Amino acid sequence: MLIAFNKPYGVLCQFTDRSATPRPTLAGFGLPPSVYPAGRLDFDSEGLLLLTDDGALAHRLTDPRHKLEKTYWVQVEGDPGEEQLAALRGGVELRDGMTRRARARRIDAPALWPRDQPVRFRKTVPDAWLELAISEGRNRQVRRMTAAVGLPTLRLVRVAVGAHGLDGMAPGQWRHAGTGPD
Repeated sequence: MLIAFNKPYGVLCQFTDRSATPRPTLAGFGLPPSVYPAGRLDFDSEGLLLLTDDGALAHRLTDPRHKLEKTYWVQVEGDPGEEQLAALRGGVELRDGMTRRARARRIDAPALWPRDQPVRFRKTVPDAWLELAISEGRNRQVRRMTAAVGLPTLRLVRVAVGAHGLDGMAPGQWRHAGTGPD
């Protein structure tokens, strides 16, 4: 079984939270029993999370050797120039090594739901939206990549994993998504 879920901002990508101050988890969304995340999204990231009850499928979805592309819409602080986009496309040097090549382009502000903690707005600092597609999944990779080229991330929404997309799901909604990575 494969479930597509639109993870809201401020929700942990797990079913329990053992921290001193409990935070919202996946347990609050009526997901089918016995599924678990195939990959993850940070607490402060939003968008498509795939869940499955099949270990082999989870491996195919998350193992970087399979190079399954993940697409993000990223609101960044600053005005991206062609040099910064070219750097993202060519791979960025991070503390844990060079990233793979990515697809990166500037996009118009997408029609998204309001975030339950609005992005800070500063009159004197421009912001822009990028579409960034990567085929690996290091910890906080997209945020680290945009920061490395001088464009700090303000909002991060994963819109697709391989052929699976959000397809109009509101935050907190989920649906059955078939059985495979494509």
